[in-house]
Amino acid sequence: MFRVLVAAVVGLGAAPAAAVLVTVNAAAHTTSSAGVDTIAVVAGHSFMVTVSTADLWSAGPLPRWSNANGLVGNLFATGSDESGEAAGTLIGQYFAPWTFGGHTAPYGALVGRIGSEFRTMGTNFIGQAWATGTLKLFYWDGGGQDNSDSIRVNVTAVPEPASWAMLIAGFGLVGAAARLRRAVA
Repeated sequence: MFRVLVAAVVGLGAAPAAAVLVTVNAAAHTTSSAGVDTIAVVAGHSFMVTVSTADLWSAGPLPRWSNANGLVGNLFATGSDESGEAAGTLIGQYFAPWTFGGHTAPYGALVGRIGSEFRTMGTNFIGQAWATGTLKLFYWDGGGQDNSDSIRVNVTAVPEPASWAMLIAGFGLVGAAARLRRAVA
């Protein structure tokens, strides 16, 4: 009986959060491409996108290296980063934002699209899906002819509070079944 209850509770509980690790390429995954498919999301449900701030890509010749936040300020080479430049070399600097599809973001930013609407993800996004569909990721640039390198992106769907409540209730049932089993034995 105990095993049947455990199986039933597992069926009640929240499914594990959907999570993927994808690579977004600055040359191949610009806004003029299909982007990179990640996870299916439901409007209003939470998800998060994270990228290391040390993971760099480039919009072209120096100084156009940036992380997923885009070309928002001066960036200097560390001597061991993807740019291949000597430590202290100016490899990135502010570049005027670009508007496409009704959205404005810094060149070189990581941007997500659900349906037809874009939103800036950057190195750390935690929020709710603005539509239902597949989250696609892009390098914010109109063309990738002179772009280079790629970044690794973690995307995770966050279980909704109702799912957590069901999981907690399920654990309560497992505990009750265990107590009942001990009392009967």
